[in-house]
Amino acid sequence: MNRIRSYNIGAALVALLLLASVAVACGDDEQTQASRGAPSQQVAPDEPQSTARSVEASDQAADQRDDSGASESAQQSRAEVRQDAQQDDEAQTAADQPEQAARDESESEAEPAPVTLGLRPILGGHQFHQPIEMLELPDGSFLVAEQRGYITRFVQDNGEVEQFGILDLTESITFRGEQGLLSMALHPDYEDNPFLFVYYSPRGESMTRLSRFRIVQGQAFVEAELVIIEIPQPYSNHNGGAIRFGPDGMLYLGLGDGGAANDPQGHGQNRETLLGTIIRIEVNDIDTATPYRIPTDNPFLGIAGVRPEIWAFGLRNPWRMAFDQETGLLWAGDVGQDRVEEIVIVRAGENHGWNVFEGDECFRSDDDCAALTDAIAPVGTYGHDEGCSVTGGMVYRGNALRHLQGVYIFSDFCSGTIWGLWPDDSAETGWARETILESGELIASFAVDDDGEVYVLVFGGPILKLVAE
Repeated sequence: MNRIRSYNIGAALVALLLLASVAVACGDDEQTQASRGAPSQQVAPDEPQSTARSVEASDQAADQRDDSGASESAQQSRAEVRQDAQQDDEAQTAADQPEQAARDESESEAEPAPVTLGLRPILGGHQFHQPIEMLELPDGSFLVAEQRGYITRFVQDNGEVEQFGILDLTESITFRGEQGLLSMALHPDYEDNPFLFVYYSPRGESMTRLSRFRIVQGQAFVEAELVIIEIPQPYSNHNGGAIRFGPDGMLYLGLGDGGAANDPQGHGQNRETLLGTIIRIEVNDIDTATPYRIPTDNPFLGIAGVRPEIWAFGLRNPWRMAFDQETGLLWAGDVGQDRVEEIVIVRAGENHGWNVFEGDECFRSDDDCAALTDAIAPVGTYGHDEGCSVTGGMVYRGNALRHLQGVYIFSDFCSGTIWGLWPDDSAETGWARETILESGELIASFAVDDDGEVYVLVFGGPILKLVAE
């Protein structure tokens, strides 16, 4: 069910009228029900019982007494009662009007009209082959990275869209399957430090590489590449690769378990390797001699036999991750083996369980699962009856879709379904998953602009903005 609920204000007003009828008539047993979240049937209520109807009954009783010899004084008293009752009715009606108006206004504010979400092409509907990242520059233009090795700047002015090549790595990368240009990020202080960070698969090498390029006059030159770190890759898949700068200014990089199936080399639970981890490093004031530094508050710094770059481990293939702009929490989509896709919140020093667990299910023996007591459960999962490869998204913090505030938006590459995780104290994980829309697209990534609005990157199509239709 779509979490975007349809509220029926008319049903609520009908319910109030029925309650008034029951309170005055003291005998009307009819009840009505209204459903929040689905259109409800509007039942025409009986005429509300009022003071005017009581006056009519009093007149009939008085007329009967007149027929049996009621006195003139009794008729006068009856007229006075009727007049007093009518005055009371008018006064009560006048008093009820502002109260009813206030109730109507309150209900209108508390129960917004239903919202239908859709996807709208941007950048003039430009068709992309395999886009994997989009970033907004300080001037409002967008950088788009494609897996085949291109990074292009798109400038939109008065409805016209211009393209400018920023970086071309097509001659330097291996582009096939899960290899290629996999991620990019701008330095968080880009205006004073115009650096572009790129993670890719070097041609002819069994590794992945994180590098930095300086942008000069709108161009990033291959000759100016500073290699920060290289990670050996025993297989061609599960390269992960999202580069993200945290609110602490540190660079975070998600790495898969090295590939193949079932994690044959046991990298997920091996902290002597960077595979199957998210690393956290310092990349300010670096050079070829010191391409990165280890932050002094990294959780495994100084522990023998553990790589100090590791921030968290036990991941299979974290494909896309993002920091919540408000809480600072790091969210990631971790691709499953053949049963469970998962969404995780990543914190310092945590073990996310692979390959002992796959999502929230035991992957190895029951004894192995029982012994791994420090494994952190995911906050969201779904099975392969709903998809095949999770695409991590981000927590919505824009203003255009206020009903999505605080909702983590993500998708599946195969099904194209876009879901949301809503905070829900009654759910076991604290989050409830609901469908936002069915896109029918091959969703490879998400992006966000400076206003917090969300974009969807699809293979073989335009970049799409999530909007209210």
